[in-house]
Amino acid sequence: VLAAPYHHTAAEVAAALGTDPQAGLGAAAVMRQRATHGHNRLAAAPPPATWRRVAVQFRSTLVVLLLIAAMVSAGLWLLDRQTPAPYEAIAILAVVLLNAAMGYWQQARAEQAVAALQRMAAPHATVLRDGTRVSIDVTELVPGDLMLVEEGGSVSADARLLRASGLQMAEAALTGESLPVMKDPAAIAGEAAVGDQANMLFSGTSATQGHGVAVVTATGMATELGRIATLLQAAPQAATPLQRELDRTGRLIGYIVIAIAVVMIGVILLAQPAQDLRGIVAVFILAVALAVAAVPEGLPTVVTAVLSIGVQRMARRHAIVRRLAAVETLGSATVIASDKTGTLTRNEMTVRRIVLAGGAVEIGGSGYGPDGEFGVATGGVLDTALREDTHRLLTAASRASNATLSEQDGQWRVQGDPTEGALLAAAGKAGLGAAVLAGRFQRLAEVPFTSERKLMTVVDAEIDGAAPAVAFTKGAPEILLACCTLEWAGGATRPLTEARRAAILAANAMLAGQALRSLGIACRPLPQGFAPGQPVNASMEQELTFLGLVGMIDPPREEARTAVALARQAGIRPVMITGDHPLTAARIAAELGIVGTGRVLTGADLQAMSDTALDQAVPGVSVFARVSPEHKLRIVQALQRGGETVAMTGDGVNDAPALKAADIGIAMGITGTDVSKAAADIVLADDNFASIVAAVEQGRAIFANIRKFLRYLLSSNIGEVMTMFLGVLLAGVIGLQGPADGGLTLPLLATQILWINLVTDGAPALALGLDPAGAGVMARPPRPKGESVITPAMWRGIMLVGAIMAVGTLLVLDASLPGGLIEGKGDLTHGRTMAFATLALFQLFNVFNARSDHESAFRGLFSNLWLWGAVLLSFGLSAVAIYLPFMQQAFSTSSLSGSDWLLCTGVASSVLWLREAGKLWSRRGPQSAAAPPPGNEQTKGHGHA
Repeated sequence: VLAAPYHHTAAEVAAALGTDPQAGLGAAAVMRQRATHGHNRLAAAPPPATWRRVAVQFRSTLVVLLLIAAMVSAGLWLLDRQTPAPYEAIAILAVVLLNAAMGYWQQARAEQAVAALQRMAAPHATVLRDGTRVSIDVTELVPGDLMLVEEGGSVSADARLLRASGLQMAEAALTGESLPVMKDPAAIAGEAAVGDQANMLFSGTSATQGHGVAVVTATGMATELGRIATLLQAAPQAATPLQRELDRTGRLIGYIVIAIAVVMIGVILLAQPAQDLRGIVAVFILAVALAVAAVPEGLPTVVTAVLSIGVQRMARRHAIVRRLAAVETLGSATVIASDKTGTLTRNEMTVRRIVLAGGAVEIGGSGYGPDGEFGVATGGVLDTALREDTHRLLTAASRASNATLSEQDGQWRVQGDPTEGALLAAAGKAGLGAAVLAGRFQRLAEVPFTSERKLMTVVDAEIDGAAPAVAFTKGAPEILLACCTLEWAGGATRPLTEARRAAILAANAMLAGQALRSLGIACRPLPQGFAPGQPVNASMEQELTFLGLVGMIDPPREEARTAVALARQAGIRPVMITGDHPLTAARIAAELGIVGTGRVLTGADLQAMSDTALDQAVPGVSVFARVSPEHKLRIVQALQRGGETVAMTGDGVNDAPALKAADIGIAMGITGTDVSKAAADIVLADDNFASIVAAVEQGRAIFANIRKFLRYLLSSNIGEVMTMFLGVLLAGVIGLQGPADGGLTLPLLATQILWINLVTDGAPALALGLDPAGAGVMARPPRPKGESVITPAMWRGIMLVGAIMAVGTLLVLDASLPGGLIEGKGDLTHGRTMAFATLALFQLFNVFNARSDHESAFRGLFSNLWLWGAVLLSFGLSAVAIYLPFMQQAFSTSSLSGSDWLLCTGVASSVLWLREAGKLWSRRGPQSAAAPPPGNEQTKGHGHA
């Protein structure tokens, strides 16, 4: 097979493949080719086994810590057996399994990208073999087969065109080109991108007009589609910022747990060496209790649950999340790299300008609907003569068409060539819809478009027979103009002078400079008596009357312009990456506000650049045009190397590798291919760029809420660790005496701490994840990529709150036991129950502190009613552990009196008042003028959760 078939003539390619250009391959040749090249299918990697999908749920550092704690706890229970069952181990394992189940079901859909690529191929292909036309399964195609392509048919392998008649191919899904591409069998000199290889047909594309014969040059993974499949499989699936941050936090907690356990064990064994196995077991039980206190067991489950809730919220904003951790990542995006066609634009060709002899006319509206106003380009309304000339041109343009428009579910859609659809829509805006003209004209004949002539002509006659038949012609302006001798102006014809020809060509160049695709329109009255069936040929495309030029474009979405502005306000840089023409890309980018007159890089420019040169160029370029799939991937990777968090949007096959490699891949739900959807993290249900910005807002709110419950859970756990640590070290001071055999007495049992972590803390932490977004969430820039989820300021607040909790809990314990600093009368069970109740209440008061490190807890106090419900639920569950007899046995608690509760509540409320005083001081200090860190603001509104 020739390396670059588009460089060679059709005859050379056929000869190289051993194919008869008229009869195709013989049976023996087909067998030889199949033995060499295999079947025409894409290689698919086997889907991951179920056990692998389950195992991935246990890779988090926090989950590993929990599993280690559960195993150690179970081992110590086997040695000691002080309780009927290993409650700590069972509870921890239950949490781990619940988190794994939630993660598995949220992310259960395996990668379907390659399978979707296979589904894009047509099931059958029509070929010539041994001179006979046969229909075969597409997997049976081999290099050298002669493939017949008809209008509306799909192509199932890459092929070199041998013969064509008006063949146009829709290649948007592969190249990003918004318009069908006219195909021409002529050889191409020099290098050409996929979108510019006019003599090649590509697997996964379809014919919108005409027909042709092509010789297959590549099948399976050797096709352009197969090359993309290879890129897609090779593109790494990077961890999201949230996954990386939580893993880093998990490692930090692990180090803290190990350090505390080692220090405590060392101090105890040095101060009071263990004499027997029971003493050693007691020390290790303390280590497990400290581990249980330090590790926030509920954190993985709460993160998963909050992200799941975020998925539901995003779905209401038309963003369907396929990968759970992507919810937060979108809120961290610093760049949105967007495809143009169908994403920033409507993917609907629209006539914007008509150039007539009497002036230029602007047409409003967009898409294929019949709504839009006409006006003079220089301002003002159309006079009668200009209006009549406009109607004459639109009548001719509409009749010289084979497309149809139809309304479905309130949306106007085109069947056929989008360019012809745009002409029909423009005529409809002038009141010359297809039904109106069909009631006036009947078609007598047609001279179809060919790539050689670049013209199309139809012959119509008025139904009432009042006027002779007329030929309506449209085509490339420079070709059509050479066929014209007259010009229509002001309701009459006049000779077409050389000066006027030059002026028309200048106007055509002006339309091209505005990135408008132009067509020329002309007509010619035919001799009286022309009848259906009368021979027609290209000779009637002579001595035409030139009517004018039509300029059209795939217009930008109106809402996309607003969304781009909002993205910029939020500190997010929009970048356009498209396979379309540079002029068109620059024009759309300028209209949307993505770029003014900035530099545009093309695929050819990128091909000549090293990665280093590209890294230097991307910060200053916002528009990339005529790019291939590899180029899109390189751009995304260059942005990432520059420290950007990249959200990549797209809808075509050619977008899939970049979608997968980006930090967050966003596919279009309506116009997107199955391939792009399968490779993406998020799918937009409405294909609306504005929905991306709405999803960014939701992602930022989710991250702010993650910070809130991290602040809450970690401060609570630090309080527990300090309580255990100081309680053991100061046991003699606070009256916490050990048993007679010299063993250790803990201020709280591991089961009691576990109950607080999982039950008391769980519901409030989850409710913090339901806080509504703050008013200024989109007024701040994205958080820096290297910034930790927990900032130094947050750590200071966490440590302060933990210290307050530990001191208050130990004082209540001291006051509940004989001896110590404060004389009490209760036994050890009563004292531990008082400490258990105080620590639980501390955390319920602390949840209101956790909503902000800066704003008062009383600001927007009732904006999240879920939080109040969670606090009441957690209080009730704590009471259950204290009062129900079987729970008293399991958790070693005893009933408390009303005065006991008053003491516990009064001491526990101190965390709220002390933090309020600290926040007030910080707001009045020198730093008060600075904005609080992103994600730490208290919700100011009173919206629902």
